[in-house]
Amino acid sequence: MQVKVRQRSITANSDTLPASLHPVLRRVLLARGIGDEKALDLKLGRLQPPGTLSGIDRAAEILANAVISGDRILIVGDFDADGATGTAVAIRGLRAMGADNVGFRVPDRFEFGYGLSEALVDTFADNPPDVLVTVDSGISSIDGVKRAANLGCKVLVTDHHLPGDTLPEADAIVNPNCHGDGFPSKSLAGVGVVFYLLSMVRQVLRERGWFDTGNTEPNLANLLDLVALGTVADLVGLDENNRILVRQGIERIRSGHCSIGLLALLRLGKRDYRHLVASDLAFAVAPRLNAAGRLEDMSVGIRCLLTDDREEAMALATELDTLNHERKARQSSMQSEAFEMIGKLLAGLQGEELPVAVCLFDPGWHQGIVGLVASRIKDAVHRPVIAFAPETDGSGVLKGSARSVEGLHIRDVLARVDALHPRMITAFGGHAMAAGLTLDKGRLEAFERAFEEAVSFFMQDETFKNEILTDGELTAADINLVFAEQLRALEPWGQHFPEPLFEGRFIIEEHRVVGDAHLKMRLRPLDGHDSIDAIAFRCLPEDLPGGASVQVVYKLDVNHFRGRKTCQLVIEKILD
Repeated sequence: MQVKVRQRSITANSDTLPASLHPVLRRVLLARGIGDEKALDLKLGRLQPPGTLSGIDRAAEILANAVISGDRILIVGDFDADGATGTAVAIRGLRAMGADNVGFRVPDRFEFGYGLSEALVDTFADNPPDVLVTVDSGISSIDGVKRAANLGCKVLVTDHHLPGDTLPEADAIVNPNCHGDGFPSKSLAGVGVVFYLLSMVRQVLRERGWFDTGNTEPNLANLLDLVALGTVADLVGLDENNRILVRQGIERIRSGHCSIGLLALLRLGKRDYRHLVASDLAFAVAPRLNAAGRLEDMSVGIRCLLTDDREEAMALATELDTLNHERKARQSSMQSEAFEMIGKLLAGLQGEELPVAVCLFDPGWHQGIVGLVASRIKDAVHRPVIAFAPETDGSGVLKGSARSVEGLHIRDVLARVDALHPRMITAFGGHAMAAGLTLDKGRLEAFERAFEEAVSFFMQDETFKNEILTDGELTAADINLVFAEQLRALEPWGQHFPEPLFEGRFIIEEHRVVGDAHLKMRLRPLDGHDSIDAIAFRCLPEDLPGGASVQVVYKLDVNHFRGRKTCQLVIEKILD
């Protein structure tokens, strides 16, 4: 599908930004809906207060009582980076407030599946905790919550996923996306929900005089490094509230005030914590952390974030790094097979366009990696994609991972399939851009048809547009270190607050391959005299068009190397 490049339009309703602001920076912000100078203030004091989160008062009371009484608290987190960081934040925060009997359990995705299942609860039925807290899950765990309650546990559900028609019968539910919830930031990650709950627990304990009796009142801002990591890793929208959480977490990491396990993961990812940006968390830390949940058990990742011993942190981080290398190898093989399937599909269409939705399945695929494959194929064909794998080797049950394109709410699509074809889908859940589902293998063909019909219903007469939105062109005078650092000062960039992309034509002065798969270049703007370093990842000389110049879409980046700071272009797309 041909790529169209279009400049972002202005979406801000007003413009009260500083008059001294660089005109390109002004355009960048206005195109992201920011026209108010206050929105540039990402100080911690501007966070939304927790009081409007429904259920948070009741949940905080229960946890405060458990801390004071010395009750046994069990945290049950999800098996991804959001769940791992949320679990670590819950344990660190509760222990800092004086809870001395806090543990965690994370479901093995291959044995128990997602969330608080009955089977998972049965593993601690002989010795149930007094209070059970779900993290980044639980809103769809109807049976698991009921089973835990029957064992005598007080159950608190903390989640951010969209709820179904029926809510679990928990003692309290804290989820900004529950119907009627008044919290302004609906994009909170699971770790963000836990952080807010801890702030309310601390307030209750403070009011009861708990910190006047020898217990030190903790500074919960010390947990923001993990909040930032989980928020970035889960690809939730970076609204103003989440940008504050991430910015504050990044500043703490840059100063070295953070989990030593996180520092160890950054080191293995060859990132300097002193110059950390959000993309370092997304591309260096999150994949290593997620590898444990994808291939084995996320408990090793949680232990890495919890330990205060440097040697143990590096050992656990190294284990995660090894798992990540294995994940990469498996993903590469599965992606090749997936692209081969797409090639055969296109050949069979004889020049016609792809269907509006794509389902892929191979009996040898790994259920922990199908989401990554779906994402890569989605990017290539610009269609919603679901990749399926057997629940276990030879199983007749399939686990599917869905990835959507902008403008199509994938969970709503699955909900429509479920409504029109009851019992076709065994279970499903997720967000606008990503979702998961369980399906009997024998229903796959019928599901594919129903999925296409549901996507067509939501798209109506719209067509999928494969386009790149840019922030226009930069003059040669603006391609410099000073302006690159001004862009960096507006961070964090991320989901729904995308890093600026620029377009332009450059003279190719030299190029060479580095790291076997990346193209390092020296480029010169057509309207300038000075050349600049550029790098195109996963790109080789044969990907360059013929001729002395090249039209590219790029990011303007600050590169730190051997104590020297320079400006460089990170090439996102070579157009011709």
